[in-house]
Amino acid sequence: MSRTFFANELEGTATFWRILRRDGVALGFTSHDRDLMLGSLRLRAAPGMLSAAISRTADFAPDSAEIRGALAHDAIAAEELSNGQFDGAQVESGIVDWETGEHAVLYRGEMGAISRQGTSFEAELLSAKAQLARDDIPRTSPTCRAEFCGRECGVNPARHTVEGKAQRIAADSNAVAFVRGGTTIVDPLYAGGTVRWFDGPHAGVTMQVIAISAEGFVLDRPLDPALATGTSARLRTGCDHTLATCQSRFGNAVNFRGEPFVPGNDLLTRYPSN
Repeated sequence: MSRTFFANELEGTATFWRILRRDGVALGFTSHDRDLMLGSLRLRAAPGMLSAAISRTADFAPDSAEIRGALAHDAIAAEELSNGQFDGAQVESGIVDWETGEHAVLYRGEMGAISRQGTSFEAELLSAKAQLARDDIPRTSPTCRAEFCGRECGVNPARHTVEGKAQRIAADSNAVAFVRGGTTIVDPLYAGGTVRWFDGPHAGVTMQVIAISAEGFVLDRPLDPALATGTSARLRTGCDHTLATCQSRFGNAVNFRGEPFVPGNDLLTRYPSN
């Protein structure tokens, strides 16, 4: 809708936020004292959420904004912030007329650094212009810089991915077993791999496998006590990003994105030997 806001002395407006997480969950909030509808998305009343000053410029400097709010709202839990479920989420912020539904988006960006202070949180918002500050020129490294099974890697993810059902080992442990076709998956190739949860309290979250024990997978994050047996997840084998592994395990040295034979910093300290 096209409208000039604040053209009159008195208008019924409120601030709104739309958040689209990377797992597909869409959330809406408003500073109004009751819920509002913005299209098909319900904006939940969250008067405790505040926008810091929004800075927009015509040059290449990144626009800046922040969101501050309380963790008391059911839609934003401390565990979800800690688990990274809001990392990189797309955010729109603007004003809405709570009588007519007319609205204007003032800021678009994604969530950057998120910090917690007691029962509140503060999220930095990064505008699209922040992409201009990225250094897209790759630096040399002895290991592969490509994401395993990603576009530059070229390895077929279907050959190294399986689905399994979780079996909780202990309530206070970050280790979990996975069963596929009645057989427990215990394979050292999954060390360094990933587990992406399809449902349950960690739905949409990807965790790293830091070790394989006789009981199951040891993950890099604590597991929610509500995680039930039978929760579905996708398991992907690991890659240590070395040339030897790329060649011997995956036969993919042609796509290796690294420089394993470039001399290191110790070249200057070497001396000839007979």
